[in-house]
Amino acid sequence: MTGWSVRDIPDQSGRNAVVTGANSGLGYVTARELARKGARVLLACRSEARGRAAVERLRGEVPDGDVQLGLLDLGELASVREFAGSLPYERLDLLVNNAGVMALPYGTTVDGFETQFGVNHLGHFALTGLLLPALLAAAEGRPAEGRPADGRPVDGHSAAGPDGARVVTVSSMVHLLGNIDPHDLNSERHYRRWTAYGRSKTANLLFTHELARRLAAAGSDLVAAAAHPGYADTNLQTAGPRAEGRRVAERLMALGNRVIAQSAEAGALPALYAATAPGVRPDSFTGPSLAMWRGAPAPSRRASWTLDDRAGERLWSASEQLTGVFYDALKA
Repeated sequence: MTGWSVRDIPDQSGRNAVVTGANSGLGYVTARELARKGARVLLACRSEARGRAAVERLRGEVPDGDVQLGLLDLGELASVREFAGSLPYERLDLLVNNAGVMALPYGTTVDGFETQFGVNHLGHFALTGLLLPALLAAAEGRPAEGRPADGRPVDGHSAAGPDGARVVTVSSMVHLLGNIDPHDLNSERHYRRWTAYGRSKTANLLFTHELARRLAAAGSDLVAAAAHPGYADTNLQTAGPRAEGRRVAERLMALGNRVIAQSAEAGALPALYAATAPGVRPDSFTGPSLAMWRGAPAPSRRASWTLDDRAGERLWSASEQLTGVFYDALKA
């Protein structure tokens, strides 16, 4: 893994990928590099205007890239269902749950969930569950149930190669701020923006842990892994202060991005590694090598509470009830 870079991404020809939040920052870089290596990439974006601009920009940088736009608002379960129902691929080899919001003032999603928990965790939980049949089909090298074959190999291996299909969920080193509160998942009793953000990123890791456990129990080759970018220069840091009109805080965050943060290109490397490198293990957590902050991808420090089977089961059950999305394909 030492010195791993985009040059080390294996050929992705024939692989279908969905990247959420792909109109800018880490998601855009992830989508671009997958397309550069031959993957068919669906950019899942909330804004149609920004999404179309990203597709045009990407096509300019990767002229032969096979990319298209899909509209997805992770803060609205109806939008998640519509996106999943219109997936243009028979099989899905790679889902990168990248989109997120950070340290926003208190608010709720369309469905009434605290915004950070609703977007960062529940939206991706629902999306993954709804796309699970297509992901399992790719992992098993067959068409998704009820869908015709698309002409790729069905000899027991995915077209993505021996490492098969993957779900990569982007968490954060800020998950170390705290465990989730199972009795107050939506921060209704007490809200602190950074605590709520850290808990949503803990939820990402607990989701990955529980998904990996359930996939193993079902005998599936689908790999669930997690990654984080360290401190990367994206618009996440300035979005919260901008939303509240806190100009001084916005400027300080922007200054920190310029002086301290690594680039979005570098920040996307851990997710790209988790998505494409051979031999990535289920429930692994990849981040920057230097103090979780910056550098080449490496195994990352992880809070013990993100490996708690009981907590993972509780969060899973609550997430199913809140979203109405049940992973029936893993219960057979």
